[in-house]
Amino acid sequence: MNGPRLVVFDVDGTLVDSQHVILDAMVVAFATLGEPMPAREAVLGIVGLSLNEAMATLAPHLPEADALRLADAYRDRFVAQRAAGGAEAHAPLYPGALDALERLAARPGVLLGVATGKARRGLDHVFASHGLARFFVTAQTADHHPSKPHPSMLLAALAETGCDAAAAAMVGDTEFDMAMGRAAGLATVGVAWGYHPRQRLLDAGADVVIDDFAALDAALERLGSAR
Repeated sequence: MNGPRLVVFDVDGTLVDSQHVILDAMVVAFATLGEPMPAREAVLGIVGLSLNEAMATLAPHLPEADALRLADAYRDRFVAQRAAGGAEAHAPLYPGALDALERLAARPGVLLGVATGKARRGLDHVFASHGLARFFVTAQTADHHPSKPHPSMLLAALAETGCDAAAAAMVGDTEFDMAMGRAAGLATVGVAWGYHPRQRLLDAGADVVIDDFAALDAALERLGSAR
């Protein structure tokens, strides 16, 4: 493969379509505080941010303590969803995601990673629900890093794998993923099936935007040749 040797994926909106469980948890969280539910577009627009920052963005009128209560209520709802056999188990992989991971993981010298605004507990549930842990040699979560678009997650992934930024790419569905990738010096691949529209990804600095996972390999090859 002439493309990047480390390919880092976002999770929600990129590998997994979790919008329904996210929206459900948001409805419960805002109802718990007696606050009006933000518009669907606004909620999906903050997916990828760490939870505390996401709540502060959705409810900027609330004191910090109440925004933290929103985050706690959201987490509690996710825990309840998991206990009922839902949450990550009910969030399907996007079409072609598994095949794309299989193809890339089979290529000699190519390493795969994850950089997500989810907590490690949530990521572990995604891995267990879909059998994905076997693909990834590095997994960065919100527990130990600043929120996207800060480059901390990607810098840690590079350090853990020994890869240079010039030989790595970030694949994600939000402007936060694109900005994080650029801040860390990685090539950036936006995916058009997620939660931010194509133009928003391009405006945030996406090197390329793809319409399905079948186009990922060729996009990575082109990025590698251009560097």
